[in-house]
Amino acid sequence: MLRIAICDDDSAAVQSNRNIAEDCLKQCGTAGEISAYTHSENLLYDITEDGFFFDLILLDIEMPGSTGMELAGAVRPFLPNVKIIFITSHIKYAIDAFELSIFRYVPKNDIARRLPAAVCDAIRLIGLEDGKFYTIQTNSRLEKIPYKEILYIERDGKNASIATVSGAAKVRKSLQQVHGELGAEEFIFIDRGCIVNMIHVMQVRDGGVVLKNGAVLPVSRSHLQEVKAQINAYWGNHI
Repeated sequence: MLRIAICDDDSAAVQSNRNIAEDCLKQCGTAGEISAYTHSENLLYDITEDGFFFDLILLDIEMPGSTGMELAGAVRPFLPNVKIIFITSHIKYAIDAFELSIFRYVPKNDIARRLPAAVCDAIRLIGLEDGKFYTIQTNSRLEKIPYKEILYIERDGKNASIATVSGAAKVRKSLQQVHGELGAEEFIFIDRGCIVNMIHVMQVRDGGVVLKNGAVLPVSRSHLQEVKAQINAYWGNHI
């Protein structure tokens, strides 16, 4: 079940945004639970003190007490994979939102058109990220790595080194073997020695792919146009 939090100091806005989120869940065929807040401190407490988990948070930026911007920065260590959609009247926040790895930025003057699209996109992406694991099994070790935590996989001698959001793991297999075992379209070769998880790609620039964690992976010239095309096609099909 997908868990969504909505936080806005305007109770009418909370109800309106809740209605939109409920419609999006139905449209996507996804079961969900929505929690509403009119005080940012209450949401912050529930996450940081009571351990509440959310997949998606809709946040108004301009709130008394902790602003949406401050709240996003405070909850990120507790919910590193949460998708956050900022709702605001001021375009100046967009750059800061990018720095916080915010999923989407929705201006209030276009909320009826853009918020449903943003929420549906987030629900679909969360669905893509969930439920799949890569298993490393030897005589002395069994490790299951969620696909959504894999950033990229590099060749390391006779091993494949799997870089994840929490560290790295090695398996004594070729990249081609690992790619075949993954069997998922989100993993693509960006050169002969590296596979990237497109879910974590923010952009392609200056001959490299930029990941959400700031890592930049070089793309060979011969693969650059193909990589761009694959990423565009993937997001075009899924988001």
